[in-house]
Amino acid sequence: MKKITIDPITRLEGHGKIEIFLDDAGEVVRAFLQIPELRGFEKFCEGRPAEEVPRITTMICGVCPTAHHMAGTKTLDDLFKVEPTSAAKKIRELMYNAFQCEDHLLHFFFLGGPDFVVGPTAPAGERNILGVIAKAGMETGGKVIEVRKRMRNVLRIIGGKPVHPTCGLPGGVSKGINEDEKKTLIEAGDYGVEFCQFALKLFDDIVLGNKEYVDLVTGDVFKHRTYYMGMVDANNKVNFYDGDIRVVDPNGKEFAKFKPQEYLNHIREHAEPWTYVRFSFLKDVGWKGFVDGEDSGVFRVAPLARLNVADGMATPLAQEAYEKLFSTLGGKPVHNTLAFHWARLVEALYAAERVQQLANDPEITSPDIVNLPTETPKEGVGIVEAPRGTLIHHYETDDKGIITKCNLIVATQNNSAAINMSVEKAAKSLIHKGEVPEGILNMVEMGFRAYDPCHACATHSLPGRMPLEVNVYDANGDLVRQLRRG
Repeated sequence: MKKITIDPITRLEGHGKIEIFLDDAGEVVRAFLQIPELRGFEKFCEGRPAEEVPRITTMICGVCPTAHHMAGTKTLDDLFKVEPTSAAKKIRELMYNAFQCEDHLLHFFFLGGPDFVVGPTAPAGERNILGVIAKAGMETGGKVIEVRKRMRNVLRIIGGKPVHPTCGLPGGVSKGINEDEKKTLIEAGDYGVEFCQFALKLFDDIVLGNKEYVDLVTGDVFKHRTYYMGMVDANNKVNFYDGDIRVVDPNGKEFAKFKPQEYLNHIREHAEPWTYVRFSFLKDVGWKGFVDGEDSGVFRVAPLARLNVADGMATPLAQEAYEKLFSTLGGKPVHNTLAFHWARLVEALYAAERVQQLANDPEITSPDIVNLPTETPKEGVGIVEAPRGTLIHHYETDDKGIITKCNLIVATQNNSAAINMSVEKAAKSLIHKGEVPEGILNMVEMGFRAYDPCHACATHSLPGRMPLEVNVYDANGDLVRQLRRG
C-alpha cells in the first residue's frame, strides 16, 4: 500500500502531519491528520493556586492566550461563587471582542485567505500574506497591520500586554480604564468596523466574484452534515463572552441548550492511539466513528457553527452580513466547510462593532471593577467562544483553592473529528490513480485550514501522561517489534 505524507502541514498553529494511504490502483483508502506534540497543561495546573490558572493556561499558545485567560477567569467566578461587577463584565467583553476581531483577521489574511485570494493551486511560494498583498494591493497590507496594531493595543490597555494577559480576577478585573484610554478604544473600534467592512467587500469581489471559487465553496468536496454547537445570548444571538450553549442538529433544529456547568451531561471525549488530540462528541448520540449525519455524535464549532446555531447577530452591520451569507448559500444550516472563512469575516465585523459599542459605554470607565469572593472554593466551570470554537475550563480544588483536577476541552478538540473527516473526504475526492500534484495536496490541507485549528491548545493526553510508542522496522520497511507505554 502506497503512503503519501504531508509533513509538516502548513498555515496553522501547532504541528501536525497528514498521512494518506492509497490502494494499488492509486485511490485513497484512508487519510489521517496526526498531531504528534503533547502540551499536557491539565497536569501542569494541578497543585497550583486556582488564581494562577488563568495566567498559566495563557502559555499554552501565543495565538489563543486571551481565550484561555478569559475562560479561566470566568471559571474562577464560578469556583468562588462571585458575580463580577457590571463594569468588569463590560471591560472583559470589550477586550475579548478586540481579541476575536484581530485573531479572525489574522487567520483570513495570513493563513486561510491565500488559498482564495491567491488561488488554491497557485505556486506554494505565492500562497502567503505577500501573495495576498500582491493580489489585493499594497494598501491592503498596510490596513491589515494597522487594524492588528489597534486591536492589540486594546489588549495591552486592558490586559496589561498584547499577548498573555494578566487582568482577570475572580469577580472582576485588576485595572480600570481612564478617559484617555477610552478615546483610544473608541478609535480602535471605529477603525475595526471600517476595516472589517473592507475585508468583506474584498471577499465579495475576489471569492464570490470567481465562479471557480464559488463552486469549490458550495461543492461536495468540503461538505459534511453534522451537529453544530455555539454560545448564544438570551435572544439566541451570537455571543463570544457569555451565555448558554446551544446545539442544533444537521437539519438546523435545536437539539440541546444548556448552562456551562451542565456540559458533562452533553459532551464526552474519545481517544485514538495515533494522535494526541481527543475527539469530542455528543453524549446523547454517542461516538459512531468518523462519520456525519443525524446518527453520528460528531459536532462542529467555530464561526460557521456559531452562525448555524444562532438566530442572528446582535449588531446591525454583522446582521446584514449574516443574512447575505445564508441567502447566498441557500439557507440554514450551511454544511460547506469552506464557508467557515466567510463566517469568520462576519464574526470579525460583529466583534469590531461590539468593541465600538462597549468603548462608548459610559460605565466602561467606572472604578467599580471587582467584587471580592467570600465563598470557599470547590468546583467551577467557565466557557467562552474562542475564535476556533467553544472553549471549556473546569477546575476542582481543595478548600484552600489549590487545584486538584483540571479539565480543558479546547475548541479544536471539539472540531477534531470533523477535521479528520474533512481531510479524508478531500483526499478521496481529489486524488485518483495516484496522481498527486502539489496543488492538490494543498487542497487536502484546505480541509483542516478552514477550521483554523490550534493544535498546541488541543493536545492533552486523556490519561494525563504521554503514551510512548516505539516501532522497529527491518531493512524492507516491515514492522518487526512494537514497544508501548500507556
